[in-house]
Amino acid sequence: MAYDAIIVQRASARLEEDRRRRERERKERRAFACAREPRLEQLDREIQSAMPEVIRLALRRGESPAAEMKKLQQENLARQEEYARLLEGLGLAPDALADTPACPLCGDRGWQGARMCACLQKRCAEEQMKELSKLLLLGEQSFDTFQLEFYSPELWPGQPASPRANMELVYEVCLNYAEKFGRFPLKNLFLSGPPGLGKTFLSACIARSVSQQGRSVVYDTAQSVFGQFENRKFQRDLEEVRSARDDTRRYLTCDLLILDDLGSELTTPFVQSALYELVNSRLSAQRHTVISSNLSMEEAARRYSPAVASRLEGEYHVLRFFGEDIRLLKKRQL
Repeated sequence: MAYDAIIVQRASARLEEDRRRRERERKERRAFACAREPRLEQLDREIQSAMPEVIRLALRRGESPAAEMKKLQQENLARQEEYARLLEGLGLAPDALADTPACPLCGDRGWQGARMCACLQKRCAEEQMKELSKLLLLGEQSFDTFQLEFYSPELWPGQPASPRANMELVYEVCLNYAEKFGRFPLKNLFLSGPPGLGKTFLSACIARSVSQQGRSVVYDTAQSVFGQFENRKFQRDLEEVRSARDDTRRYLTCDLLILDDLGSELTTPFVQSALYELVNSRLSAQRHTVISSNLSMEEAARRYSPAVASRLEGEYHVLRFFGEDIRLLKKRQL
């Protein structure tokens, strides 16, 4: 799936603004150059008028126009060389006044036919990262900065492994899930464990990596997600309803949804229904989802309806987090 329409609109607006800025700068350079070297305007007119003359000679019947065309080409080349010398004398590059698009692939339109050009894809990725950064501290969170040394190498009570050994496995699964997105055998992850153990950090790492691959990614908290579903159904303000519909559509249709802190919301019958719609719709469409929760899968199964529990237990791969609270460990080191 392509980027969300809102992201594409913002990226397209940036692309257009960049094009207009370059055009303003080109006109300013031209005004400066022609004021200093009036000969440039005359040369420009002569160079532009040469092409129609070449076409006229090429279409002329009768004697061969080869000699005249060669003379015309030599004259035009001399004009171009003079033009470049004058620009160089002003400290400008030979193409400084040319109306050359920044992207030769699409001519700064952002699209090559029906296919999005790389220049627009780049801006879409940047806009999506801005959107994700509203809730995630993406400036620091990446797989390269993940620190295993905060996890104890000692066997953890009630667990078959140490927190560090466990996190090495969790890290590898998350890394491969992100880097091989769409090709990795696991489609949906359930990150389970107490607060402060890196669930949100690794969710952010996944979001960054998948977003940079040109996929649509939406990250939001469970409370916010269910709040938008509720607004979509009960809100009377038309603008609020429109916004809620846009958001819920994004939750249902994005390539990757990261639902953070499931279980923190008040579990009402409406929330049960909204969660079922969210989980079932995404599974039916074979879209990927990462859920993080302080609940274990067993606790989640008891908390939510049997229909939701069946889908979570059957379709989500559980990654368990355990150990000491990393935030508290870091605070002690200050």
